[in-house]
Parts: sequence; C-alpha cells; structure tokens
Amino acid sequence: MATPNIKEITTLDEWQAHVASLPKATLLVIFFYAPWAAPCTQMGSVLNALAEEYAKEGSPATSWVSINAEEIVDVSETYDVVAVPYVILQRNDQVLETISGSNPAVVRKAVEKHAPKDGMTNGHEPAGETLPEEEKLTPEEELNKKLRGLVNAADVMLFMKGTPGDPQCGFSRQMVGILRERSVKYGFFNILADDDVRQGLKVFADWPTYPQLWVSGELVGGLDIVKEELENDPDYFKKYSVPKTQTASAA
Repeated sequence: MATPNIKEITTLDEWQAHVASLPKATLLVIFFYAPWAAPCTQMGSVLNALAEEYAKEGSPATSWVSINAEEIVDVSETYDVVAVPYVILQRNDQVLETISGSNPAVVRKAVEKHAPKDGMTNGHEPAGETLPEEEKLTPEEELNKKLRGLVNAADVMLFMKGTPGDPQCGFSRQMVGILRERSVKYGFFNILADDDVRQGLKVFADWPTYPQLWVSGELVGGLDIVKEELENDPDYFKKYSVPKTQTASAA
C-alpha cells in the first residue's frame, strides 16, 4: 500500500535487507494489509500521517513499512498475521506490541508509548498529568472485548478457515467467492490461527460453525444463510461493494 511516508516492501530479500539496515534504537512500524480490505485503507492513512509527524526534526528514530500479507507469506507467517489490518511495533528484532484492527487511537497510543516525543512520559500524557488506572478485566471479559473489536473491524467481516488467498475448507472458499464476485469490501480473520477466538466466537455469536459472516457488527450467519439472503435480495451486498474497475486487481 504505497503512501508518501511508508516504504512498501515487495520481496522477502527487500524485507531482510531493510531490517538489517536499521540502527538498534530505531522503532520499526510494520503494517500488514490486503488491498481488498477496506479498513486497511483507513489504517494506511492513519499510519502515513503518523509517519509524517515522526519525520520531523527532533523526533525519535522510526521506520515505517507496509507489507501485503498475502504476497509475502513468509513474513506474514513469521509474525502470525491472521487478520488485516495488523500493525507490529519492533525494535532491535524484538516485537514490542501488536495491534489488530483499525482503531487509530490505539495505534497512535502504541507508537507514542514506544517512541515518546518531548513532553510525553511512556507515550501517554504530558508529564505531570496522571491517568486513572484501567479496570482489570477477567480473561472472559478480555476475550469478549477482543471479539467485539474483531466483529466490528470492518463493515463486512468474514471469520473463516484459512485466508482469502488460501481457504482451508470448501465453505470458506465459496464464501470468499461470493464476496469477490460482488466486489464486496471486507475484512477477514483466520480462526485456525487463534483457538481462543475460534472457540470464543462460537459462544459470543451463539453460532457453532465456520465460516461466519458479520455485517455492521451483527451476525448474518454461515454460507447457507448468506445464499438465502442473496436469493431474497440480489442487492444484499450492494452498499458494501465498489465498482469492479477498482477491485479488478484484488480479484
């Protein structure tokens, strides 16, 4: 995802060379995206603006790169990327923090935490101000919070076995085909890569199987339900689609 302030990594060799060239103190911000996933466009804009801020003289040393998660699979697998957008903060080959989803405030807070500017302590608030302690959540509450964020990560969100480029079951493959045929902008989550999400979402959604399709934070259902919706209303996905001329490269 080319932006003025973020370097697009297109090959494994280029990735390895870039990481090797960084000084140990530099914060590396890695943005994994997919060109067909609408939330990635928003996140790309957010990161580009942040990168521009950190390019100013006197700012902490940072490096910003973007990687197509489906094109450079070796790197995606190294970082266990199971959904996009996905942001990783790394310094001296050590992962400091990961952010899944498209919440700009969370990303900014994380970057400022690990690369604080003048007048900030740990990247949160100006020195002298005290933040209230966050209420500690139980593991179940933490999981439900994560699930709520995931189902709202995109207007159309697909929880599937595998990825759109490599579905791991026939039903997931058919669902991807339905969405792509209609040029639907959607996000995805590979439930095979996170068993907590895989099992937790069944309870959260009260739906025992995958794939699951969510629209505007509400469960539509599995493949059969989606097919029924389209039989009843062929334009069911129209408001979430883009002209095919804009999505041909992502098909």
